[in-house]
Amino acid sequence: MEILGFALLAIGVIIGLIYGIILLVKAFQTSVWWGLGYLLLSFPVGLIFIIKYWDETKKPFLMSLLSIPFMVGGVLLIGPALEQPAA
Repeated sequence: MEILGFALLAIGVIIGLIYGIILLVKAFQTSVWWGLGYLLLSFPVGLIFIIKYWDETKKPFLMSLLSIPFMVGGVLLIGPALEQPAA
């Protein structure tokens, strides 16, 4: 089960990373200042950027949310395996 957990976690991280990079590129395409703000202060500036430019960022933002179930599922499958002592 832990192999499946690691696979799900890896898929979630890859999905999140890809769409995070797409959003970063969109921020830099808008302006250098948006890009730097998104890169350096991603939570407040990134959230403002996504809200302000919702028409351009809607699809990559919503696609990035697909990573959450994969990561949660992976962590839930890995967690019990880490608690067991090695045989």
